[in-house]
Amino acid sequence: MDSYSITYTPVIAATFLGIGFISLTLLIANLLAPRVRTRGKESIYECGSPTIGQGWSQMNLRYYLYAILFLIFEIESVFLFPWTVVYKGLGPFAFWEMMLFMSMLLFGLVYAWRKGVLTWE
Repeated sequence: MDSYSITYTPVIAATFLGIGFISLTLLIANLLAPRVRTRGKESIYECGSPTIGQGWSQMNLRYYLYAILFLIFEIESVFLFPWTVVYKGLGPFAFWEMMLFMSMLLFGLVYAWRKGVLTWE
């Protein structure tokens, strides 16, 4: 039991030290932050330019579909690169598993392409 507490003492100390540092930083920032509010500071702006018209506007759904497709293929790369590093030690089962994973992603890409998601109008 003694070695268990000795092993995790630095982890617990670092956790408390991190929480304390973050809390202290937020407290100091809150104390030093300016509190003067003006109409200009509270107005909504986009990239430094004042807004024209209403703040709410309808977005094209294709932006979200592109973002979802980007995330899907980004996740593919996250799984693919570590797999290629340790490929020799995994054996044939891991190869066919990765081929199944890649075929599902390819099916999703073909589906999106056929539905016209990738065409820009």
